[in-house]
Amino acid sequence: MRRILAILLENEPGALSRIVGLFSQRAYNIDSLTVGTTDDTTLSRITITTQGDDRVVEQITKQVNKLVDVLKIIDLTETSHIERELLLVKVFAGNEQTRASVTRVTDVFGGMILDMGKRSYTVQLASSSDKIASFLDMLRHESDIIEMVRSGTVGIGRGDKALRG
Repeated sequence: MRRILAILLENEPGALSRIVGLFSQRAYNIDSLTVGTTDDTTLSRITITTQGDDRVVEQITKQVNKLVDVLKIIDLTETSHIERELLLVKVFAGNEQTRASVTRVTDVFGGMILDMGKRSYTVQLASSSDKIASFLDMLRHESDIIEMVRSGTVGIGRGDKALRG
């Protein structure tokens, strides 16, 4: 089962490597990883997407909580949350029919064409991982993907509760 873990930790050198090392040592795979400072520049927030059942996530949570730099960890998949991922994709758009098809699919999914080359379009889509996967499936039917980059998933809980230090 796909899990999204949010970790609040001190913004110190080596803190991220200790988290990643913990996953590596225990043979847990990281599907995506994003990290950045919070409104408090002394704190960072890491969002990790991984796979695992309740037992695996419980073990990960316990091990991460033992690390000195970690203040809190939550499993966002257990709560009502909002998640987003950013996709930038460059596609072949060498003829009028392909350009129209790419534009139509981009519009339907709420994406944005950021750049138009002579034979390519660069498209941006910020959405859930599922919607991005659907967008890519549709896009592959309309054009050839030249290059693609995806950010990791970021997530935040809904409502008034917050992951704060």
